[in-house]
Amino acid sequence: MKDNYKKPKSFDRNLTVIGAGSAGLVSAYIAAAVKARVTLIEKHRMGGDCLNTGCVPSKALIRSAKILAQSKRAGEFGFKSITVDFDFADVMRRVHRVIETIEPHDSIERYTDLGVECIQGEARITSPYTVEVNGQTLSTRSIIIATGARPFIPPIPGIEEMEYLTSDNLWQLTELPRRLVVLGGGPIGSELAQCFARFGSTVSQIEMLPRILIREDPDVSERLENQFQKDGVTVLTAHRALSFQKRGGQKIVVCEHDGEEVEIEFDALLVAVGRKPNTEGFGLEDLGIATLKSGTIRTNDYLQTIYPNILACGDVAGPYQFTHTAAHQAWYAAVNALFGNFKKFRVDYSVIPWATFTEPEVARVGLNETEATEKGIAYEVSHYGIDDLDRAIADEEAEGFVKVLTVPGKDRVLGATIVGDHAGELITEYISAMRHGLGMNKILGTIHIYPTLSEANKFTAGVWKKAHAPEKLLRMLEWFHQFQRR
Repeated sequence: MKDNYKKPKSFDRNLTVIGAGSAGLVSAYIAAAVKARVTLIEKHRMGGDCLNTGCVPSKALIRSAKILAQSKRAGEFGFKSITVDFDFADVMRRVHRVIETIEPHDSIERYTDLGVECIQGEARITSPYTVEVNGQTLSTRSIIIATGARPFIPPIPGIEEMEYLTSDNLWQLTELPRRLVVLGGGPIGSELAQCFARFGSTVSQIEMLPRILIREDPDVSERLENQFQKDGVTVLTAHRALSFQKRGGQKIVVCEHDGEEVEIEFDALLVAVGRKPNTEGFGLEDLGIATLKSGTIRTNDYLQTIYPNILACGDVAGPYQFTHTAAHQAWYAAVNALFGNFKKFRVDYSVIPWATFTEPEVARVGLNETEATEKGIAYEVSHYGIDDLDRAIADEEAEGFVKVLTVPGKDRVLGATIVGDHAGELITEYISAMRHGLGMNKILGTIHIYPTLSEANKFTAGVWKKAHAPEKLLRMLEWFHQFQRR
């Protein structure tokens, strides 16, 4: 099928990008920066999910919930009590104010000023060299598909009658649900379960797997579950949702657990079991562009589809669904789309970090113990407890740990996991170390300001150094000092 299209002798533009989320915005930005003629098409809102329904609103909500949670810890900070009077509608208004404040960063006006032609409308790829939008046909040398993903709704009987919430429509709430069921124990479900419990909802989090945050090590999941219980979340792991029902005006989810049925009543349902790539409705099927079992577009190492001039990046391409990974892929997609005839670059997934913004935060880069064991990769572990860190103690946040995996007998970092306050910030030192080949000796030899949370990284490197102390040399030094005292 791909040989049926004749390449035009000339094009109106160098690149057309479909989708104005993180991947699409960065692709268009790069193209405009190198003076290519680029068109960016978005059918809904500039900024995509991250700005409008994902990263930005969720972090704003988490911040408000954290302040409320800290007020309940008044005694820890030397106060008799702190009273917070709030209306949930005001909290949600703040969330939208945050979105509106950040919105200009991703706006049509900004990208137009940068040299990007922005079109609001539904795109359809009609050939490898043409895209239709608003009744107009655009001719283009290359196309980047950056259409993102949407919440996946599992086919559980009765779920469609529940008027369920997702990360898409959650932000229209103005009243706090009294009883909330969160379906899913991944990052999104965990962040929002804790959030709503802190605001006062009775939250039941249902996860069919043995623990929440299954991609992390068991000790990480255990830490989070313990904190969730303190916050009032009922964590129901190894519970598989069988059906949703309405009985006598009550909403009920029926779960299977240990071979028995368990019923949970609720007022609102939040579905957070993953995201489905947006691959339908804009011409991929007609062009024969295939998708994988995961639903993502099949691409090669250069992010090209079966048509070398049609590329995909971001959530629609996988394998990761992070805003920062989408932006990372976008560089490769844009450069390969514009300059691939001269030189192509394989996308580099060697150092991919992420964070879950619960409290405590969980951040990781590279391997953890579970993955290393599954892959048969030998490793050593350096573990430092943040409960021993001066700044964490002063902040009343002395909980969590830093865990670093290294090559046996060497200081090269294979991966790091941090659980604790601002873990998403602290992990950057290990991201840099892995990206630029710096080992634990370099981290230990770097001056860290006292007192800061970042000292945890230095102390973890100190744990590694102590485990690899040159015992023979130390014995010789002990003898030398004894000699010096004679």
